[in-house]
Amino acid sequence: MNSHYGKGVKDVADFVSRLQEIMEDTGTTVTELSIKTGIGASSISRYISGRFEPKQDKLNKIAEALDVNPAWLMGEDVPKKKTDFYYNNILPLVTKKVPMLGEIACGEPIFADEEHGIYCETNVIQADFCLRCKGDSMINARIYDGDIVFIKQQDSVDNGEIAAIIIENEATLKRVYYYSEQDLLILRAENSKYNDMIYQKRDLDSIRILGKAIAFQANII
Repeated sequence: MNSHYGKGVKDVADFVSRLQEIMEDTGTTVTELSIKTGIGASSISRYISGRFEPKQDKLNKIAEALDVNPAWLMGEDVPKKKTDFYYNNILPLVTKKVPMLGEIACGEPIFADEEHGIYCETNVIQADFCLRCKGDSMINARIYDGDIVFIKQQDSVDNGEIAAIIIENEATLKRVYYYSEQDLLILRAENSKYNDMIYQKRDLDSIRILGKAIAFQANII
C-alpha cells in the first residue's frame, strides 16, 4: 500500500522514530493513545508503522497526549518537551480547538447549531467557542461577512459590549444596552442602515446572551 505524507513532516523516518520513541519512553500503548486523542487505534498503528502521516489537527492531539512539542514530533530540531519553550521573554504558541457554532447573523438572526471547531492561540485568546459571521451589520466594528468571532461564554455583558445573543433559538451578534429600571434591552448594529432591535418586559424572556465577543479573525478565503 502506498504511504500518504503531507508537507508537515520534515522527515518521515524521523516522525516515525520519534513517535515510537516517546510512546516507549512514556509506556503508552496504541489503545491508550487512541483513548487520549480520540483517534482510532488502527490509524495510530498506521502512523507508527510509517504507512500514513496524521494531519495537523491529529498530530497536535498526539503531541498533547504525549506531552511533547508538535514540531519535535514532526522532525524539527527543537526541544522535545513543551515546557522547554518557556525562556524569559520567549512565549510558546499554545493552541486549542475552540468549538464553532453555525453561522451567526450580522443582520437578521439565523439558526445556530454546533458543528466544527477552529484552533486559536490560548495565550492570546481565552475563548469558549467561536462563530462565523454572516452579513454586514457589524462592519463599523471591523467585523465582516465570513469573519470568525471568538466568544467568552457568559450570561451578561456591560453596556456597549458586543455579544452573541440567542433570540428564540436564533443567533445574532450585536452591541448590547440593558436598562434594568425600564426592563429595556437594545441590541444595536454597527451599521447605520440597520435599526435598533428593542425588547422590553415579557419580550426579554425569549432572549439569552451566549457570551462576550473578545476577538475576531478575518476571513481570508
